[in-house]
Amino acid sequence: MTTCFIGIDLGTSACKVLALDTSGQVLATSMRDYPVVTTRPGWAEQDPALWWKATDDAVQDLVGRLPSGASVRGFGLSGQMHGLTALDEERQVIRSAILWNDQRAAPQCAEITERAGGLPGLLDLVQNRMLPGFTAGKILWLRQHEPTSFKGMRHLLNPKDFIRLQMTGELVTEVSDASGTGLFDVRERRWSSDLLRLLDIPEDLMPPVVESPEATGTLLPEVAQRWGLPASTPVFGGGGDAVIQTTAMGIIDDGAIGITLGTAGIVAGASGSCPDDIDGTLQISCGNAPDRWHVMGVSLVAGGAFQWLRDMLRTLVGPQLQYSSLVELARQAPPGSEDLLFLPYLLGERCPHVAPDARGSWVGLTPMHSAAHLSRSVLEGVLLNLRQIVEVCESTGLDCTQVRVSGGVTVEPLWMQMLSDVLNREVVTVTGAAEGGAYGAALVAGVGTGDLGTLADAAGLVRETSRFTPDAGNAEVYERLFTVHRGLYRTLEPTFAQLADAQR
Repeated sequence: MTTCFIGIDLGTSACKVLALDTSGQVLATSMRDYPVVTTRPGWAEQDPALWWKATDDAVQDLVGRLPSGASVRGFGLSGQMHGLTALDEERQVIRSAILWNDQRAAPQCAEITERAGGLPGLLDLVQNRMLPGFTAGKILWLRQHEPTSFKGMRHLLNPKDFIRLQMTGELVTEVSDASGTGLFDVRERRWSSDLLRLLDIPEDLMPPVVESPEATGTLLPEVAQRWGLPASTPVFGGGGDAVIQTTAMGIIDDGAIGITLGTAGIVAGASGSCPDDIDGTLQISCGNAPDRWHVMGVSLVAGGAFQWLRDMLRTLVGPQLQYSSLVELARQAPPGSEDLLFLPYLLGERCPHVAPDARGSWVGLTPMHSAAHLSRSVLEGVLLNLRQIVEVCESTGLDCTQVRVSGGVTVEPLWMQMLSDVLNREVVTVTGAAEGGAYGAALVAGVGTGDLGTLADAAGLVRETSRFTPDAGNAEVYERLFTVHRGLYRTLEPTFAQLADAQR
């Protein structure tokens, strides 16, 4: 009999599920997608009912393709962080969920910082700057702009924990996802009662918090029957996607840095103590092991920029346009795209700049540039931006010598080679890299059941799958362009502010 664990990753654009055996081998995967709704610049929302339908469909499909006699020992959950999912007394959704990449709450974040006694006071309470994507600002925005919805809200969940509620009937979150609300004392691994009181947010609005490998309930009978699994199947805490994707790369201790290339771009490392991030440029979260912390810088748009390019061009060439076609187009342009530079700030930015008003931009366009240059420049702009975050991480003392990469785009060698060239250092992909959060969630489930030992033991199952070394000539091109690219934000910052003011 094959023992396996199922990881569910509720991403921004799709729900991915996978089954993992005790050796770390992926037995099967399934995925279902759903749209992001953007009704105003900087806004991003989703219907939680679509999350659950996608999860339900994907798990049924996955279970149907498991090896005969496979025993599912438990589920782990991962998902997009920071989203506000508001529920009423009956645990019904009040309004569309406001997502992590939504930038509307910038004024409320400034208000929160002021109430906390400025940035030093806020960092003392929750160890993080109040970023516009965080949940706390969204709560104040809801209270100020949709008072009826706010008054009806009795429970607040992050996206993956809404899926937990549908699976188990339990209102629970875990420490890594709670860290991204902006209301969690990361050092003490508990809700910050002091900050909640300063903001007049009832603490009972927030769900109970557990460590990532802890059990949080079992499948509801109707769910278990539909999935063909025992109702006794446990569901474990899991982790916020940005954190658990780092765990999926086998990074739970100092010594390596992970880059996740999904809709967003994440540069992250692990620490055995809660770091003192002096200015709040990086995000500090609780790690998926009880005695570990997670340090990261997040760019709001990475692979999402390439998705935007594809969707935009589909209006011209039709729905048959695939990512593979754009990648092949990008291959036709030379490294550096003939000095065409792209800023990937389509949804504002979080790191290396806290800049909710920033906009996406092409700089350097000439008649000589073709569609191939445009396609390649988008990839390069994303990676040059991530290099800035790597430099910020290094400045705090994180060891960035070894670079591991995860996320959906790892299946495309061009992305990986370009990343190696831009960073001018070796990068490796590892088992489960393309599955990211789902792989990490399955590992955490295996730790929770006791089958995989400690999280350090489970991380030992992660194996290198490919290695990319920088091309010296390409690296020289990108070194020159990086100097220019790094200065573009400050040059354009006044322009971004003027454009944003016109729409307020």
